[in-house]
Amino acid sequence: MQDKSIQLGHPSYVWRFGQDRRLNMIHAYLPLAGARVLDIGCGIGTYVEKFDSCGARAFGVDVDAEKLERGAREKKLTTLALSVSEALPYARDTFDGVLLHEVIEHVNDDRATIGEAGRVTKRGGVVIVFAPNRLYPFETHGAYFGKKYVFGNIPFIGYLPDGLRNKFAPHVRAYRARDMRALFEGLDGEIIAHTQIYPGYDKIAARRPEIARVFRHLTYTLEQTPLRNFGLSHFLVWRKK
Repeated sequence: MQDKSIQLGHPSYVWRFGQDRRLNMIHAYLPLAGARVLDIGCGIGTYVEKFDSCGARAFGVDVDAEKLERGAREKKLTTLALSVSEALPYARDTFDGVLLHEVIEHVNDDRATIGEAGRVTKRGGVVIVFAPNRLYPFETHGAYFGKKYVFGNIPFIGYLPDGLRNKFAPHVRAYRARDMRALFEGLDGEIIAHTQIYPGYDKIAARRPEIARVFRHLTYTLEQTPLRNFGLSHFLVWRKK
């Protein structure tokens, strides 16, 4: 039986520099104090817990009951729900902001998921998405070589033609810039920010902090140039009219 983490991915378990950096990006478009926020694909509720600590009223949904149970048990979270992303258990215009943090690449229907995120967002609210960049030189979700799954960062898979790329990585999507923007076509709102960002290098920092500092300085400088197009993830913000 296939390890479900291959299909569903690993949510954020530990809060580190990379999460703080992304939280600051979120906060620039979604003031959290007093806001109602939904995290789709919340896992054990790491971002839900952090949003609560920032003064938000945060909710989370996920398809993995075990992770939700762990979040309720370990983090004492009471606002987590079992739900697919394509049919959220909330009314229209409920949330000031909806987060999809490295999750749309795993869902059954990414466009339907974005549509649901837009539906439950209030007028003037935002949907914030982090998602894998097809132009990043590595496939970070591992790959299949025949029937064998190899975990880790596999180089250049994203640069292959679609048919061949999907043979190596049928378990996960990666997006070009136009693919990301196409997910929001036809929705009643506008994209107000879209860029690409490089990693937090947290695993490197745990072993060699001086090397992580060099990588961060170099690649975060590249984010201010056209070479941001090769960053790890897309960061996109859509605002509902």
